[in-house]
Amino acid sequence: MATVNLIEVSKSVGPTTVLNKVNVGIKKGEFVVIVGPSGCGKTTLLRLIAGLDDVSSGSILINDQCVNEIPAAQRDMAMVFQNYALYPHMTVFENMAYGLKMRRYKKAEIKKRVDEAAQLLHLTPFLERKPQALSGGQRQRVAMGRAMVRSPAVFLFDEPLSNLDAKLRTEMRHEIRRLHQQLNTTSLYVTHDQTEAMTMAERVIVLNQGDVEQIGTPQELYQNPATLFVAGFTGQYPMNLISGIFDKSSNTVQTDLGITYPIPNLVLELEDKDELVLAIRAEHIVLCSENNPQGIPIHIEFMDDMGADKLLHAKCIKNGQSLNLRVTADQQLTGGQLWVELPKIKLHLFHRTSGKRIGEWRA
Repeated sequence: MATVNLIEVSKSVGPTTVLNKVNVGIKKGEFVVIVGPSGCGKTTLLRLIAGLDDVSSGSILINDQCVNEIPAAQRDMAMVFQNYALYPHMTVFENMAYGLKMRRYKKAEIKKRVDEAAQLLHLTPFLERKPQALSGGQRQRVAMGRAMVRSPAVFLFDEPLSNLDAKLRTEMRHEIRRLHQQLNTTSLYVTHDQTEAMTMAERVIVLNQGDVEQIGTPQELYQNPATLFVAGFTGQYPMNLISGIFDKSSNTVQTDLGITYPIPNLVLELEDKDELVLAIRAEHIVLCSENNPQGIPIHIEFMDDMGADKLLHAKCIKNGQSLNLRVTADQQLTGGQLWVELPKIKLHLFHRTSGKRIGEWRA
């Protein structure tokens, strides 16, 4: 196990800034997921930690030792790649043993380590097969086994499940978490899939265009997103975004829906007529009666039946604002018009220009 600390780490390629002053501290044995859209700098960050690319500025510390000038082979890390990177002419055993063989381990020690890893990964029956005779999930387990036998201080995973189908991805997510619990090795895992991030991580690093938007537990990101980007990127269903204007004289947010909300506890100062965004998740919008003073009339356009629940796609009758809301599968819906409420304590408030969270309402 090892600690990993990034201090003001930046990476530029020509005039383009790929990563901008990243500061992250990872504890021993922690499973941290780096998530963000394609091109945000996730894989670049992983390659900098691994030593496969050089930092432009800043410091990378492993167990409090700066490793900027230490080559990749001496950093005691193992990387699992998206494309498995297996040797097609070698058996599973030979693939898993290759790194140890290159480091001149004794044959008995190599066999012991490979056998132990194969047992953990349920690969023992396949040790004499070649990669082309394996399924995608089995190949990925071989790639993980090749990393495991080295007993590295840090595991680095670069989108290892993106080539697998949905069912196999779910199974492999559980497999990787199980292995982490057994091995307790510091792990960094890169993905663009927020479901992977939220279900696997102890903490999540959200990257956007080279900047860290937020670092926190999955629940912290879901319950208290620091920016509009994080709010929209996390969660199973699309986030609803509603425009609002700050009225200083009444200390309220006046929305396009005709509903006014008192300003919550603020973390940022506001000026009169500042443009704001109220965000609420589909699962937090509730049906109500038309007599509710906070009720908003909507028209259902279409519905996605998800089995256990339904996702309704609607428009507000007042201004045509699109809204998505989730209801349970047994919810009886009559007609195309409904009334909904946006519970105050489930709303998140952001500044439109900066995208930063302004505050939230409390119960």
